[in-house]
Amino acid sequence: MATKKKPDAEARDEELRSKKRDDEEDDAADDADEAEAPPAAAAKMAAPDSPQGGAMYSVRNVVTIMKREFRAYFDSLVAYVVVGVSMLLLGLYFFFYRGGFWQVDRATMAPLFDIMPFAVCVMTPLVTMGALAEERRSGTIELLITMPVRDSEVVLGKFFAALGMCGILLLASVVYPLAMFVWPWHLGPLDWGPIYTGYLGLLLMSAAGVALGLFFSSITESQIIAFFMSVFSLLVLYSIGYVVEVWHNSAGDVISFVSFQTRYLPFARGIIDTRAVVYFLSIAIFGLLAAFRSLESRKWS
Repeated sequence: MATKKKPDAEARDEELRSKKRDDEEDDAADDADEAEAPPAAAAKMAAPDSPQGGAMYSVRNVVTIMKREFRAYFDSLVAYVVVGVSMLLLGLYFFFYRGGFWQVDRATMAPLFDIMPFAVCVMTPLVTMGALAEERRSGTIELLITMPVRDSEVVLGKFFAALGMCGILLLASVVYPLAMFVWPWHLGPLDWGPIYTGYLGLLLMSAAGVALGLFFSSITESQIIAFFMSVFSLLVLYSIGYVVEVWHNSAGDVISFVSFQTRYLPFARGIIDTRAVVYFLSIAIFGLLAAFRSLESRKWS
């Protein structure tokens, strides 16, 4: 009997040692989890539910939509046609209209900035006309507004993509002053101050035009209708500055204040007018808010 109890005692001792080892391993695992708690807490802070994480999540969504839309321009013929036609027409005007640049007889790019605002009013709607109208026509807008992205993120992503496309158009036109005064011709020293401010004014005008174009694209399923509504609105806002030049009264001053042409003139002369900056940015914000409300209204229709 003594020989039989000895193995039983050894078995119980082995079981106790095994249980002790398991307890030690569990304690070590708990310590490791506690050591990893700060990174876990940091990850939780960066989650979309928190304000900081939500802001980062929104920016990521806007950038993703912007990249997709910007790539879509170059996946189709839109970007190539718009850039090619713009450069061709601008070149014809620059070199041949009224004798071309060669008749100016001074180192200035004033002829370029005389026509560029009009070109922005016509070319910007070509970029924005299908931004939301095509989504509405094909039915993909319903998919967009049901995805885990906000309507404002969709509008902002499309806005920055279209503005980037307009920026490429403006950047392409820099070829003309570079060719005239840097290489291959060097016709004389050029004051680059008005060039920089002129392009800044064109970029601000493009931002306002893109926002208005997005709004018109959001209220119709036809790209053609969106294009003509955008062109008409932008040309009216630009041309009223010429119309009211003959009116020297308070009504003419008020109408002139909202004219793109009047607001742009200081930039073409080398002056950064803060009132004009606020005006163009206000038009851009108004257009974006209108496009956002138009897109949001589809959820209730």
